[in-house]
Amino acid sequence: MMNTDKPGDFPETLAKIIAIIFHPLLMPVFGMAIIFSAPTLYGYLPFNVKKLLFLIMLVNNVLLPLSVLPFFIHKKIISSWTLSERRERNIPLIITTVLYGASSFIIFRFPIPVFLKSFIFASFFLSLIVTVINFWWKISLHSVGAGALIGLVLILSLKMLTSLEGYLISVIITGGLVLFSRLKLNLHNPQQVWIGLFTGLFGLTIFMMLYQHFF
Repeated sequence: MMNTDKPGDFPETLAKIIAIIFHPLLMPVFGMAIIFSAPTLYGYLPFNVKKLLFLIMLVNNVLLPLSVLPFFIHKKIISSWTLSERRERNIPLIITTVLYGASSFIIFRFPIPVFLKSFIFASFFLSLIVTVINFWWKISLHSVGAGALIGLVLILSLKMLTSLEGYLISVIITGGLVLFSRLKLNLHNPQQVWIGLFTGLFGLTIFMMLYQHFF
């Protein structure tokens, strides 16, 4: 039996799988998982608190933004789930940012460590910055999310004075896979993915540090 697969099919399929697994909407949830699983004091928070925070982030920042996409496709506001056209991203990004703000407002009322609040605050403002950038220029949202995870591990390690080499290696590899995915699928050019990566890295780090300094 002849093998009819094209030589380039596997790398492209792999790139699509990576894009789904490391979707930008999932990055804050991954960030919470890192905070709660890392060998620091935050890992000892009560299970019910962790579960509630995960639930709020999952509903507000993942399920609700995804739930409006079929309506947008039906109304021809967007042409596909991938949001590959820059202008098609504006309305979904605005909605996502508003929902990030709602999550921040809800969670800020909880008696939880400032570090967690600073992460949610930084995620909201990073989403706001990316939304503003998108009105003029197409930045890689996947790369922004990957860069934010790297920034989170770095600042968590510094804040807790804890060696997190395993986590750092994992998020750096994740960042490399995400950049490969966006370039392989021809959805972004190198400038868009690298600027996205460093926007996420420095944006999250700066906002988290500012929040912890002033609050």
